Amino acid sequence: MQDPETQEEIFLSVVIPVFNEEDNLLELHARLSATLDRYGRSWEVVYVDDGSRDRSWDILAKLHQVDPRVRLVRFNRNYGQHMAIFAGFERVRGQVVVTLDADLQNPPEDVPKLLDKMGEGYDVVGGWRQRRRDSALRRWPSWVVNKLTSRVVGVDLKDYGCMLRAYDRNVVEAMKSCNETSSFIPALANTFARNVAEIPVGHAERTGGESKYGLLKLIRLNFDLMTGFSVLPIQFVSLMGMLIALVGLAFGLFLFIRRLVVGPEVEGVFTLFAILFVFVGIQILGVGLLGEYVGRIYREVRNRPRYVISETRD
Repeated sequence: MQDPETQEEIFLSVVIPVFNEEDNLLELHARLSATLDRYGRSWEVVYVDDGSRDRSWDILAKLHQVDPRVRLVRFNRNYGQHMAIFAGFERVRGQVVVTLDADLQNPPEDVPKLLDKMGEGYDVVGGWRQRRRDSALRRWPSWVVNKLTSRVVGVDLKDYGCMLRAYDRNVVEAMKSCNETSSFIPALANTFARNVAEIPVGHAERTGGESKYGLLKLIRLNFDLMTGFSVLPIQFVSLMGMLIALVGLAFGLFLFIRRLVVGPEVEGVFTLFAILFVFVGIQILGVGLLGEYVGRIYREVRNRPRYVISETRD
């Protein structure tokens, strides 16, 4: 086994965020180790415990004791998946960096597929969950988000939500230079990448633990995505405001002429209320988007650390 302390000898670093995954960690590491050993290149794995409240850290500590290629980072509390990956990026030593979830829904056996594609000259290779084992309530919103992200980032991919991805070290260094307190890593990477590819990867049903992405967290993540990479949403609302103003002016002129011709009437009151509710809804959406941008500015100007590390083991 090669000395993990020598950076030049490390080809691959795998970053795995962990949050309450005690049921999956032993199987995950066994399958990942077997896969990477067969691949035949030097490697390390950086597990980042994102404030787990179960036995995840104890299991990771035992893995570290028996495998010197295992490196550990522990947060003092839960900061979220993307912050955990950023913490892993800060410690990687490999020339290629792969991110992988700990829930075993993306099989670690697919990592060599990403590496082979990287060898063709790409600096970012994403996984595409061609046959997702999630419910329709998860798949359809993801489809909408993927379309929106492709438009905002300018890189058309089918699956921005898959965390099984490979990055060239130069792209990782560029992401590390960004100091935002919240960011969506797959989209951020594509803003720095020159050549981006996407390949089909496996996806299995979760067999242990529970999903960490509820509806509220997904909504928050989507707002971060929309407002963190473009001002297009607020520009769209502004455009809609101008169009609605023109439509409202034309409708008001129509009602004035109708009143002169037909006379006063009250039959259209409910129609006017319906139209009013649509306009008010769009106005509230615009205010909400504006508030999201202001909130991001507020978080950035406070300049607080993105996370606090309580322990590391190399």
